Amino acid sequence: MITDCYDINSKPIVSFEAFYGPKKELVEVCLVTFSKEIYKHLLSQYKCEQISEVCFCNGNIPVWRFENGGKAIAFYLSPVGSSTAGGMTAEVNHLTGAHKFVMFGSCGSLDNDVTKGKFIIPTQAYRGEGMSYYFAPPQDYITVKNADFIAGIFTEQGIPFVKGRIWTTDCMLRETVDLVNKRKSEGCIAVEMEVAGVQAVCDFYGFELYDFLAAGDVLLEDEYQVEGLSDANHSLDKVKIALQIALKI
Repeated sequence: MITDCYDINSKPIVSFEAFYGPKKELVEVCLVTFSKEIYKHLLSQYKCEQISEVCFCNGNIPVWRFENGGKAIAFYLSPVGSSTAGGMTAEVNHLTGAHKFVMFGSCGSLDNDVTKGKFIIPTQAYRGEGMSYYFAPPQDYITVKNADFIAGIFTEQGIPFVKGRIWTTDCMLRETVDLVNKRKSEGCIAVEMEVAGVQAVCDFYGFELYDFLAAGDVLLEDEYQVEGLSDANHSLDKVKIALQIALKI
């Protein structure tokens, strides 16, 4: 079973050195975005230098560096999904030395009364994906440990937010009525596809994850509201917040 996948008693066979050579130390902080529009915005608004790339057989993903407020910050456009997003944090760490990851993206609201007009700061993520079981002992939820720090920045900046549990899933198409209701009964206010896996990877390697979300689509038992998804994915207000976080960590 997948819950048997956490093995810290034997060494990994695959190494980053085999693909990339020795580890590099170029930056400390890295932004992780899932939006092609935000990615293009950063490239156009800052003097960016490509410092590395993550290699995939279906196309490489560049890692860029720019300066903001006198601080060097890296960024890249992450694939969607816990497995690739989590794995990339480890690869980017090896390629650049980044060990503080500011990740921001969209999510589906499970309680529109609670999340409407507010950013979401995850406190715990339900492990409804596969990545985390290779990096953390089996349990239902993983703690998103920098939630209070992020909440402090939002409070300081006067940005509306709500803290709460979220659900990480590998399969958007199987967010069924009963599963949604079960997660809601456990206190989940949103659903997305990366946080549990990325947090597990960060915990395992000693990285720091700073995550916040914008609710777009709304999952209700009798309907699915998708109108706000594009704005939640691509709105540039998330960039300003991410840069504030990057300057403070």
